[in-house]
Amino acid sequence: MKQQLGAEFLGTFWLVLGGCGSAVLAAAFPHVGIGLLGVALAFGLTVLTMAFAIGHISGCHLNPAISIGLWAGGRFPAKKLLPYIVAQVLGGIAAGGVLFLIASGKPGFDLSTGFACNGYGEHSPGGYSLFAGLLTEVVMTAAFLLVIMGSTDKRAPQGLAPIAIGLCLTLIHLISIPVTNTSVNPARSTAVALYAGGWAVQQLWLFWVAPIAGAVLGATAYRFIGSEK
Repeated sequence: MKQQLGAEFLGTFWLVLGGCGSAVLAAAFPHVGIGLLGVALAFGLTVLTMAFAIGHISGCHLNPAISIGLWAGGRFPAKKLLPYIVAQVLGGIAAGGVLFLIASGKPGFDLSTGFACNGYGEHSPGGYSLFAGLLTEVVMTAAFLLVIMGSTDKRAPQGLAPIAIGLCLTLIHLISIPVTNTSVNPARSTAVALYAGGWAVQQLWLFWVAPIAGAVLGATAYRFIGSEK
């Protein structure tokens, strides 16, 4: 169990540092910024690389919503839920701290620019409403669980799940960055919101409620369509 929790801590650390770090440090870097496409790809690559690195140790959840969804889908024991979630959130917060120290090393750094936080309304990148953000996060996380459960099914092609899951997360970001800056992961949202404070913490509830609801929905859907008759 200690090895599994350590793997989840380190994996979530990498997801937040790689994904949010690309948004904070590289997305709009003068003349060679990676933009929305680059940030989306960075998030996908963090999951893909860690799935190969630690998937055989902890399952590479890196996300409280995924752990809860896999439990709802009959793939994960309830007794491990709380320890996994704590390890994921702590790993994310540690990465947020490292990212803050790096970003603050540049003159003029300002947390009010967002720090890759998730938001709705006036804090949505595209000005989308609370309802739009809620619906987006629910649907995107549901689709994520569907892909995770399907690609890791014993009947699916073996060894390719990390690629499918990483590309799915990339696609999710390509769709939803303009709406909420893409969460689908409460640990990722918490990791940066705690440092930004203010509105980011006030709106954080949505990025726990919606991904968890979507994960349960996606897992339930897969249990229906994927059950062996």
